Amino acid sequence: MQVIETERLILRPFREGDAADLFAYLRAPTAPCFLSLKLADLAEAEIEVGKRALDEGSVAIGLKETGQVIGDLFSRAEEDEEDETASIGWNLNPQFGGQGYAFEAARALVDHLFRVEGFRRLYAYVEDHNKPSQRLCEKLGMRLEGVFVEFVSFTNDDAGNPIYENTMQYAILRREWMSDAPAIKPAPGMTGGAGAGPSRHGV
Repeated sequence: MQVIETERLILRPFREGDAADLFAYLRAPTAPCFLSLKLADLAEAEIEVGKRALDEGSVAIGLKETGQVIGDLFSRAEEDEEDETASIGWNLNPQFGGQGYAFEAARALVDHLFRVEGFRRLYAYVEDHNKPSQRLCEKLGMRLEGVFVEFVSFTNDDAGNPIYENTMQYAILRREWMSDAPAIKPAPGMTGGAGAGPSRHGV
């Protein structure tokens, strides 16, 4: 994807040198949905960065002033390309929460996916106890489309039985976004690994 510059952030592909920043927030994930991504050490983080660097749907969130990676965004296209639908998500280092970084980054990603990648519809899954992500979806203009009761399990109880969580689905259409949001331009002279024009991210 193209490198995108916002007021305080640079959204770009992962690259060598990001391992320590990634490890900082994946050594002990705070959201249950990211527990499977837990990293044991810096060596694992370096391997994970290498994987993400090859994944067009994986985006690092970097601070413009320092270059530090403070989280990541991701998008995944549906298998049916004609449907022009993708899921999106975000994971921010908790140390940088409460400063509007997640909204600033997510807004830029949504704008890119609609205006540049050409998607028709974007949706996000959010657990019903994750109030910050629910507020973020609403701030992005996404509507709550439904709740999947006991939809997925990320943890087990003391007896080893899966603990199922209720998952909310939010979504927004391109025509809705285009009617309300001003365009966010890519950083001047900066491009990422993917070519211009519509593309589809793999799972």
